[in-house]
Amino acid sequence: MNNIRHPFPMQQLTPVRSLNRTKQNSKETLQPDGFSAYLQNALTDTADAKALKISKHAGERLQERGIQLDSSTWEEIGEKVSEARQKGLNEMLVLVKDAALIVSAKNSTVITAMDRHEAGARIFSNINGAIIMES
Repeated sequence: MNNIRHPFPMQQLTPVRSLNRTKQNSKETLQPDGFSAYLQNALTDTADAKALKISKHAGERLQERGIQLDSSTWEEIGEKVSEARQKGLNEMLVLVKDAALIVSAKNSTVITAMDRHEAGARIFSNINGAIIMES
C-alpha cells in the first residue's frame, strides 16, 4: 500500500474548507454587519414608511386593465393604509374613483387591482377592512 502514488503532491492540494472560509471572509469585509445595515435602512427609509409597493401580479393587472392613478392618489392610499395598520387591519379593500385594490397592510403591498366596474360583481374574502376614497 505504500507504493500508491498520488497524481498531485499533497502539498499542492488546498482543502475545500479553507477556500470557502476565504470566500466568506471576503464577503464579510465587503458587507456591513446585519444590524448596522438594518439600522441604516430604517433611518433612511422613514420618509417612505407610507409608500406602497406593488406586487408583480398587481402591476400586471394595473397594466392589463389600463388603470392609472396619479401620485397624489397613491400617497393618499399609502397614508390610509398606514392608518389602517395602526388600527390592526391586515388586508383590506381600497376603493377609489376608477379602481379597486386589495392591499396588505402588513407589508404595505398592493396585492391585486381591478377597475370599479369589474369589482362590482366580485365577492371579496380574506379582508378585514375597507377604505373608500371619494377622489
